[in-house]
This record gives sequence, C-alpha cells and structure tokens, in this order.
Amino acid sequence: MATFKSFFAAILGSLALLAPPGSAQPVSGDAALLARAAQADFVLLGEATHGTREFYLERARITDALAQTGGLRAVAIEGDWSGAERVNRYVRGEGTDRSATQALSDFEAFPAWMWRNAEFRDFVERLRAINAVRAPEQRIGVYGLDVYDVFDASAAVTRYLAREDPAAARSVSKAFGCFKPYGRSMEAYSLAVRRGRSCEAAAAEGLRAIKALPPPKPDQAEGRFAAAQAARAVVGGEEYWRVHQTTGYSWNARDRRMAASAQAVRAHVGGQVAIWAHNTHVGDARHTNMTERGEISLGQLLRDGRRTLLVGQLTHEGEVLAARNWDGPPRVSDVRPSITGSHEAALSATAAARQVLVGSDLPTGRRAPQRAIGVVYLPAQEREANWIAADLGKQFDAVIFTRRTTPVSALRG
Repeated sequence: MATFKSFFAAILGSLALLAPPGSAQPVSGDAALLARAAQADFVLLGEATHGTREFYLERARITDALAQTGGLRAVAIEGDWSGAERVNRYVRGEGTDRSATQALSDFEAFPAWMWRNAEFRDFVERLRAINAVRAPEQRIGVYGLDVYDVFDASAAVTRYLAREDPAAARSVSKAFGCFKPYGRSMEAYSLAVRRGRSCEAAAAEGLRAIKALPPPKPDQAEGRFAAAQAARAVVGGEEYWRVHQTTGYSWNARDRRMAASAQAVRAHVGGQVAIWAHNTHVGDARHTNMTERGEISLGQLLRDGRRTLLVGQLTHEGEVLAARNWDGPPRVSDVRPSITGSHEAALSATAAARQVLVGSDLPTGRRAPQRAIGVVYLPAQEREANWIAADLGKQFDAVIFTRRTTPVSALRG
C-alpha cells in the first residue's frame, strides 16, 4: 500500500492534468478539489447542461487525475447500460471495435450527442491507453446507470442466459414477451399501464434467473456483472415507465435506480467510482427547490453515510448543443447571460474566466437561482424552464465555474 507521503505526491503530480488550457499552473482550488476527490468513494461530477464542451473537459481532467493516483476503478455515466457496456469492453481492450468512435456507436437514441461527442471520445481513448498498461483486475471500467434501456438490456440478458443456461433463457425470453406488443416504445407501455397492464413481474425474471446461476469463475466475473446489471436495467426501466403513469414521481424512481446501480458498480470493482451526470442529479436535492416537487437526487442518496464528493459546474453565458423539442435534432443555441441575483451572476462579477470553489469557499445560507439546461433548450423560455433555486454551499462540496462556454462536438454517422 502506498504511504501517506507517496499518496499525496501522486496527487500533486496529477495537478497539471487539471490546469485549464493556456494556464501556466493549476489554481489552488484545483489542488483542494483533487485532494478531497482522492479520498472519496464516489466522486460525482456534474454539469449545468448536457451539451457543453468545457463541462466534459473538466470532468475528464479530474477523472484522468484520479486514474493516475491509482484509486479509480470505474466511471459511471448518466447513460444507458448497453451503450456503456460496449465502451467498457473497448477501454478494457476487449471486443471488436477499433476506435472509440466505433465503441460509442450504440449511443444512437435521443440524445445521441450526450455521449457520442468528440470530448467523451477523446476521454475514452485515453482511458483505453491507461488500461493497456494495467493488469486486468486493475483496469478502469465504464458503466451506464440510466433506465431507458429496457429493450436492448433485455436482449443482452437473454443472450447471456442462452450461453449459460438455455432453459432459463427460454423461460426469460417468454417472460420478456410481455413487452412485445409495444414494439420498442416504452411510452406505449406506459400508456398501457394506465389501462391496467403491467410487466413488473416479467421484468424481474431476468435478474432472478441470473442470480440463480452458479458463481462465475474469476475471469468471467465481468461478463456476469454486465448481465446482472442489464437485468437490473430492465427492472429499473419498467419501474420508471410504470411509475410515470401511477404516482408521477418517475424522477425519484430513476434516481433511486441510478444510486443502486452506482453502489453495485462500486461493490463489483472494489474501488473508487467517478460519476458523470447533470447537476440536478449530482447535487443534494434537499438544498434546492426540487424538494417542493417531492424530488430526491442521486447525490443526496449517495451522500448519506458515505465518503462522497459532489462537484457542480456552472456557466454564465456562451453556446450549448441542445434540441428544441424531444427527439428533435441538436442545434447550437446561445446561452443567455445569467439572470440577476443568480449564483452564476455573482461568480461572473469577477474578471476570472474560470473559478474553482471548494468547501467553505462556496456561498451558503441562501437559495439563489441556478441554471439547469437539459437536452431540450428553448432560450425564449429559459427563465421559466431552466432555473432552479439552490443553496450552493450545501448542494455541492465543490463548484467549477466557467464564465463563457462552448458547445460539445457531436460525432456524425
């Protein structure tokens, strides 16, 4: 085990990775942020939008630095399991993909640009290079946490069972047939729930069958975990769309499932997990007006009783890649200057193009507006749709503020 001195020497040696482009050396906030991140079991790295280049680069810098210190074992993303599993095989030097661009090609459903972009592609290539000089058990994996993957995940479950237990595969395939009338539309399933239809029991059959298998051999543990997580994605996705029609709190079902998946990933890899997700998932919802809607968050669930670091990212103005409507094509839109009285407006009052605030450096004691842009963005409706109220110092443990940001670069094809 590394000594205390060598441990922090590794941290300090990684600080250059955190320096923004063009800077001579990292600012002091970067050192404090990385020192705290190195001690955490979960490092949650947020973003104020799903389409900003600088947010991806900042998360990549921190994750790269954690990989260099040796404690990082997984990157978990706000993305579907199946798409991330293909990337996982690629960064481990497995599978047939010859480039990160190919490995990312399963992220084809809306919003494809969220993970099929040049910034994430470059990070994936670096992660593969890091893994290439490590023993298999020390390699860093990439895992998806989200719940929108029912059909691809169910296919992965039956394929795995067909190799391990053909009889179980046939039984599970029959159970999963409950979803067949809805094609590949979970929205259609959700509407059927309103008429009394439910595939809840059927969705659970895949996970039950995988748990019933004999323990895997050590060199087969990763494949077994992938199948089990795919089965959990089926269960989580069914629950999300069913709850959407019953209680209406599908957000909570989603974040609970993502938290459970993150904990399963950590148990599997036995080391530190970095999570890339939106600020509204990463931050502690108890210190925002999300609580007025009865909403919880991934960060809140992982924060309780664990060594967890919640890092938010904010911007004052710039451009973003987002759609104008759900399932619409991505477009570059102007991000209007932050509204008066917001956290972003206060941070932009200084001349600094980038600021890193950690712990007591964060303002606390009052809730102020905070920007929150998802995959759909209508600048004309920004004030009504894209701001929450938050106590910044309690919502996050650290914040990276970039005054002016640019759009992420979507991959084509």
